[in-house]
Amino acid sequence: MKEMTKADIVNEITKKTGIDKASVLQSVEAFMEVVKESLGKDENVYLRGFGSFVVKKRKQKTARNISKNTTIIIPEHNIPTFKPAKTFVLSVKD
Repeated sequence: MKEMTKADIVNEITKKTGIDKASVLQSVEAFMEVVKESLGKDENVYLRGFGSFVVKKRKQKTARNISKNTTIIIPEHNIPTFKPAKTFVLSVKD
């Protein structure tokens, strides 16, 4: 399985749009920052036809610290998740 980095994404967008790399990089960075800030404020981000960045709340749970053989409590906390749109899933399946 191949991987794609942020630099690869910037290069692909540059090729497809003709916009210079610096501008594309600035736009990609700004997009990521807006998504992080929104999720940090407990606001979900919906991109029709692509997917949703959603904040999910994890309940408090009990866990074990194996090295010290003790029980610890992991408090309730938020985690970011991504749910792809149906059209996104179908395009990846093929």
